[in-house]
Amino acid sequence: MREKPVKPLSRRTLLRALGAGAGAAALAGCGVPAAYVAPRDRAATDRSATDKRLVFANWPLYIDTDEKNPQRRPTLDDFEKLSGISVKYTEEINDNDEFFGKVSPALMNHQETGRDIVVISDWMASRYVRLGWVQEMDRARQPHVARELDPLLRKPSFDPGRRHSVPWQSGITGIAYNRKKLGREIRHTSELWQDDLRGRVTLLAGMDEAYALLMQGNGADVTRWTADDFHTMTDQLRHLVRKRHIRRFTGNDYIKDLSSGDVLACQAYSGDIIQLQADNPDIEFVVPQEGAELWAESLMIPNLARHKANAEALIDYYYRPEVAARLAASVNYVCPVPAAREVLASSKDKDLAALAENPLVFPSEDMRRRLATARDMTARERPGFTKEWNEIVGL
Repeated sequence: MREKPVKPLSRRTLLRALGAGAGAAALAGCGVPAAYVAPRDRAATDRSATDKRLVFANWPLYIDTDEKNPQRRPTLDDFEKLSGISVKYTEEINDNDEFFGKVSPALMNHQETGRDIVVISDWMASRYVRLGWVQEMDRARQPHVARELDPLLRKPSFDPGRRHSVPWQSGITGIAYNRKKLGREIRHTSELWQDDLRGRVTLLAGMDEAYALLMQGNGADVTRWTADDFHTMTDQLRHLVRKRHIRRFTGNDYIKDLSSGDVLACQAYSGDIIQLQADNPDIEFVVPQEGAELWAESLMIPNLARHKANAEALIDYYYRPEVAARLAASVNYVCPVPAAREVLASSKDKDLAALAENPLVFPSEDMRRRLATARDMTARERPGFTKEWNEIVGL
């Protein structure tokens, strides 16, 4: 296992810096008509037995790379040697909505996308599943997925049993704060609204990234939240915006504000905070007592993919604990393979062994009890909720 690289920017940070997805939401939200594909029309003739290759579309900075040669991806290289399958790996997914707009014309018209695996955030993956745009996987070909997938990630509301999706990496949307500068701990979401944080707190601008934590702070069960839960939360936000308690709504630029001290507390992603803590040990990340959302970005096989069995083999390969450990050591998100922790813990490398004890990669049992995955918005709910949210955030 190679040593963990030091990355100057997280994947999400870089994407926000590039301005990915600006203006793309309209395309996915209302510019593309729904076109459901029935199960019988989703599969193509699988060429895997005779054509030993596949195309894997992922996000930038989301796989292990060789420190001396960033173009090399050691775990993929090892898969190719082990399986004899050649992998064309592309870093073409910069934004969920943007990528949806790229592949939707083919999928709605029963055409190939040219990709055998794509990685999509679960809130968007629910749309693909609902539209019938991805294929059910054969778990008989994926014994490691069946055995090693984290129980917390097995039953998302949009894909019961994870038949169409398998988490690539996971993460937590919680609260980050500068304990030294704030001078107190934060253990409850409501503590963000105390007077000493007026004008010094930020929230995420993206509705799908933000709403679950805020509703949990009000005591809602986000696995089955209601319209009343949503409106209670937005009424609260309107009040906080009017009194200028919330400094602003952000993308990943909250990282800069938190690092500089302009912001003392913020809604944040666990993967970003791991990197901040390396430079500033006063930065803390907390899963509030009321809970926080556990999310995932998942591997899926699009309709009419020509190398389905090859794709299923690669997905299963990444659920081998030793492979999952190598990936976790590189990307520093929540690992969806709990058994990878023991692999890292047994490493002779001190940094890798320490990573096994990091609750932002392998959440503690106490933390796990407070994590939940929110039910997705229905197609009927989304337009009205999005309009209400954007009016508050100022989008």
